[in-house]
Amino acid sequence: MQRVVCRAFGDVEDLEVVEEAAPAPGPGEVLVEVDAAGVSFVDGLIVRGLYQVRPPLPFTPGSTVGGRVVALGEGVSAPAVGTAVAGLATAFGGFTSHSVLPASTAVPLPDGVSAETAVTAIESYSTLVFAVTHRVAIGEGEWVVVLGAGGGIGLAAVDVVRSLGGRVVAVASSEDKRQAALAAGAETAIDYTDLKDGIRAATDGGADVVIDPVGGPAAESALRALGTGGRFCVLGFASGEIPRLPANIVLLRNRSVVGVDWGDWARTDGDAATELVADVLGRIARGELHPPRPQVFRLVEAGKALRLFADRAVTGKIALAP
Repeated sequence: MQRVVCRAFGDVEDLEVVEEAAPAPGPGEVLVEVDAAGVSFVDGLIVRGLYQVRPPLPFTPGSTVGGRVVALGEGVSAPAVGTAVAGLATAFGGFTSHSVLPASTAVPLPDGVSAETAVTAIESYSTLVFAVTHRVAIGEGEWVVVLGAGGGIGLAAVDVVRSLGGRVVAVASSEDKRQAALAAGAETAIDYTDLKDGIRAATDGGADVVIDPVGGPAAESALRALGTGGRFCVLGFASGEIPRLPANIVLLRNRSVVGVDWGDWARTDGDAATELVADVLGRIARGELHPPRPQVFRLVEAGKALRLFADRAVTGKIALAP
């Protein structure tokens, strides 16, 4: 089997690919021959040692894998050998040709959903579905501003909000990204210039919800553009800068700030997280959600893929294939 290895925190292009024997599944586990592994901006942060979680070195990056079950551990009867599945890799380890997963987290792929689509949708779409089912309610016709709308999490936000009947103002840094957000269902798309005024103009006076995976100075501008009772959802800090949101602006007009950490919830309530992943994949299969087709790189190109994320040069998502 092939496996990508990070031996020291630093440049993403220092990752190595090693050849070794495939692991054997333990009790309660399955061995999956991987067809695709999801790649995210967070993977690059982890490799560079800039994320809040620092795994012991050496380690293999990657959090989502999809493929076919090729061996069962003790006590496992399902999913059966040959079943196409996708799921969250345990303690990272997704950038590989063979991955061991807990059988309880290996979700069978519905007909019509490819491994590449599944692994690039699981984290982003599960985060957004978790947000709108557990952290904030979005009513039909409400104005929802999505920052970083051309990235994987941003496009998922546009799609999920559209499916709920919300009206999306997509905010993105390039014309290509704005066009991708419009294609995903945004009603209008703007850049970051004069952001507060731009949002207020697009929403007839003030947004109902802001979804922010970006952080940085755009966060405060978007917060100030919320209307009465507006909700600001913190999903991450792709800009690399954690904003200091002014409490007085939250107080005014009864606004609220809500944290959305699907990963922490998934780690603490694994069964519910697996059900949510299955629900997301089912919605994709039924045509209720429409994730974009990802770019596909080879395992040996893992560093190149992560560099594109670091350089903000990715529209949509990337998968790795052995």
